[in-house]
Amino acid sequence: MSHENISDKYLQVKNLVKWFGDDKAVNDISFGIDEGSFLTLLGPSGCGKTTTLMSIAGLHTINSGSIVVGGLKYTEPEESVFLAPEKRDIGMVFQSYAIWPHMSVTQNIAYPLEIRKFPKSEIDDRVAETLALVDLTDMASKMATQLSGGQQQRASLARAIVSSPRLLLFDEPLSNLDLKLREQMRVELKRIQNEVGITSIYVTHDQAEALVMSDEIIVMSKGNIEQTGAPLEIYSQPVNKYVSNFIGVANLLDGHISKITTPGNGEATVNYGDMTANLPCKIGVGINEGDETTISIRPENVHAVREKTDDNCIEGRVENAIFLGNHVDCRVSWGDFEWKVIAHPRDQLKAGDKIFLRFDSEHTLAVQ
Repeated sequence: MSHENISDKYLQVKNLVKWFGDDKAVNDISFGIDEGSFLTLLGPSGCGKTTTLMSIAGLHTINSGSIVVGGLKYTEPEESVFLAPEKRDIGMVFQSYAIWPHMSVTQNIAYPLEIRKFPKSEIDDRVAETLALVDLTDMASKMATQLSGGQQQRASLARAIVSSPRLLLFDEPLSNLDLKLREQMRVELKRIQNEVGITSIYVTHDQAEALVMSDEIIVMSKGNIEQTGAPLEIYSQPVNKYVSNFIGVANLLDGHISKITTPGNGEATVNYGDMTANLPCKIGVGINEGDETTISIRPENVHAVREKTDDNCIEGRVENAIFLGNHVDCRVSWGDFEWKVIAHPRDQLKAGDKIFLRFDSEHTLAVQ
């Protein structure tokens, strides 16, 4: 993302570099976010996402670059600017909840207002409103240790938002919850963020969390930004093999671009062992005729049909067909390659069936 594109953003991160000894944890990244939006930094452990978050919070000093929020410069080493963390007006929600066990829920939530010397009546009003927002009104007098994991995370969120901070930062806040509660809290966190309208940055390695909650996702790898976009764009139009493989499930086949018909569209010849096929595809930016490529196709975009409909169909054999209610999860062999295919129950596919696989050029992507 160029500086021109982020110069009017509420949060502006420009040319951020962070070293830990000889390890370059964040490698000259730039991005921005609109006020009130929910941005997720997504990637595996060690990709630089948490380092970026902590740099925004002021818990890491950066080596170079700048961070500006709402026109206020948080840090810029070149100009010797570094705003102390407590002056950045940021709310943080951690994986560990970080609520005080010796305080009641009300006391935990009121604490950020008390240290800012808010009037007692305003503290009472804000705490009551925030308790209702996170559905903890009935737990107000309980000690923090009496709450379940999900309730502790709600209390942690309430404490982070009660003072209406400029920015809300989440560091893998749902990692300690069980799967069912995690799925429930994803929806709840997004609902609450929508209601309060605080600009938010969320760090996770969980692609499902990112897809469900985000207005925009930044996929990171080894300190770099691989792709930035809305969840649907990231999922359906990955810019490279890394993003395609990291977000969701994809069939990935190596090949080369054999023909370009119109800009961004053409045909790729893919090979796997003794098998060869020519597939219509959308061609990523910077890929030219004759270039080596990887073809990425999501399982739901592979169509299993009984009869060959055109020359781009390939013949396969159903190895497994697992009924999952509203769809059938299939594995279809093509030579030594095994296609992942999502089929409709009405297709009545079963192991041993000979079928043909058909590909929609709109959803067959050539990436690098």
